[in-house]
Amino acid sequence: MTRRSVTVIGGGLAGITAALDCARAGAEVTLLESRGRLGGAVYSFDRDGLHADNGQHVFLRCCTAYRELLADLGATEMVTLQRQLRIAVLAPGGRRGWLSRGSLPAPLHLAPSLLRYPFLSPRRRLSVALAMRRLGAVDVNDPRADARSFGDWLTSHGQDADAVQALWGLIVRPTLNLLPADASLAQAALVFQLGLLQDAAAGDLGHARVPLGDIHDRAAQRALAAAGVTVHLRSSAAAIVPGATGFGIEISGAPTQRAQAVVLAVPHDRAARLAPAAAGLDGPALARLGRSPIVNLHVVYDRPVLDVPFAAGIGTPVQWVFDRTESSGITAGQYLVVSLSAADEDAAAGGDELRARYERALAELLPAARDAAITTFFATRDTAATFRAGPGARAWRPPATTALPGLALAGAFTDTGWPATMEGAVRSGHAAARVVLSVPVGSEEPEIALAAPVAGRSA
Repeated sequence: MTRRSVTVIGGGLAGITAALDCARAGAEVTLLESRGRLGGAVYSFDRDGLHADNGQHVFLRCCTAYRELLADLGATEMVTLQRQLRIAVLAPGGRRGWLSRGSLPAPLHLAPSLLRYPFLSPRRRLSVALAMRRLGAVDVNDPRADARSFGDWLTSHGQDADAVQALWGLIVRPTLNLLPADASLAQAALVFQLGLLQDAAAGDLGHARVPLGDIHDRAAQRALAAAGVTVHLRSSAAAIVPGATGFGIEISGAPTQRAQAVVLAVPHDRAARLAPAAAGLDGPALARLGRSPIVNLHVVYDRPVLDVPFAAGIGTPVQWVFDRTESSGITAGQYLVVSLSAADEDAAAGGDELRARYERALAELLPAARDAAITTFFATRDTAATFRAGPGARAWRPPATTALPGLALAGAFTDTGWPATMEGAVRSGHAAARVVLSVPVGSEEPEIALAAPVAGRSA
């Protein structure tokens, strides 16, 4: 019996997941990654002895597909997951509140925390509770909900700017990488329903205890090798050429790969350029998905200034701040990462401007930082971190299938129903694997009529 051959283009979370699924189903799998590492948009690097991640990535207990991938990679012990949701919310001047879950069933598990939340007046607390109940009834698969702005919905349900700043924006901005006014109602409703309203434990937060590269690169390479996947790093696909019984994958500076099936697991703009015309991808629709930036500020103090593992900020430019000292390799002081989502303005700012703005903001937010010295400060920017899950975006997200049998799409931009998260990427990889594994296997090696290389196309 002929063994199915599958080539996966792209070594991010979607590609890793698809490759593992296909290999474990008995396929002969090759994974091509243009970079010198795996992990895609989730990676780490060293800078002057500091082990840093490109950004602060978190997951929730409800992110079951990502957590299963961690187990597949043998990386479960490399992350930490809260036993019970508890988020410190800080405001300038030392004010502090908490968002946490109690022992009541969902959605009442949030009630005690909301009743004590100091950044909402009693009237606003009641209004927020009523709006959350109504948000739980939104049909996230209704195109009308997807076409509506979450900000418009909040206004129509009595949520003013103070409520948006104190609560709604704290959750929507980091999960959708958009301001509430720019986000799809359906996508925002999905976040609240899955993370906070349907299961009391679903919103417990998790994050890596080690550099992200230990998980999504080194552990992933070990797991792929154990599954029999052949991984080629620094191998950039230049074209996918369909043939009678398979595909040719032209690689810059290397021989053409041949496979009966292909998983294209690259960002949406690259997928539009790399997929053959016969795949039927709607290039203009993919372009309308756009991009939204994330900026992370890496700040090392000469002493501890944050007394919790992470915190959200209100009334300050600091959105979320995380203590990453444990995984950083430093032996003195404290290493903080400030995560800034929907960061269009900050992405365009220079390093000196960012330092001036956020050194002052951190001193206002963290009293202990006022007398501390910053020994290291730099920024990492991803101007195309995610697609924009704005009103109507779901109609532009393609399925895993294409018009070419045996060619599947993977990536958080595909129509998983989830926003652009690690969970969405992993789910897309599973979906793409199901597509290519459903194609019947021929009895012979693929005979492919190769076309001339297409200049400028790469993964």
